[in-house]
Amino acid sequence: MPATEKDVMDALKTVKDPELNLNLVVLGLVYDVEVQDTHVHARISLTSPMCPVAEQIVHMAEDAIRGVDGVESAKVQLTFDPPWTPERISPLIRSSLGL
Repeated sequence: MPATEKDVMDALKTVKDPELNLNLVVLGLVYDVEVQDTHVHARISLTSPMCPVAEQIVHMAEDAIRGVDGVESAKVQLTFDPPWTPERISPLIRSSLGL
């Protein structure tokens, strides 16, 4: 059974931003997911362009995606266009963070 965008998003929920300890999906850091047969291409951002663990987060995201049934390869592209802002976080989570 081929992987779906939902499968990939569920996998990305296991990857956390180390500073906020919240996952990429909740933080609104996943900008795009494309599933083509057994390959997935995802575009993500980070809360800061100066993030010292950016490369580690990209690798963790690729590993999480490759762990999805039906996925053989994954490429995660880091982007800052448009720049991430706290408004991308769901309102409920944003209020619990005091943002």
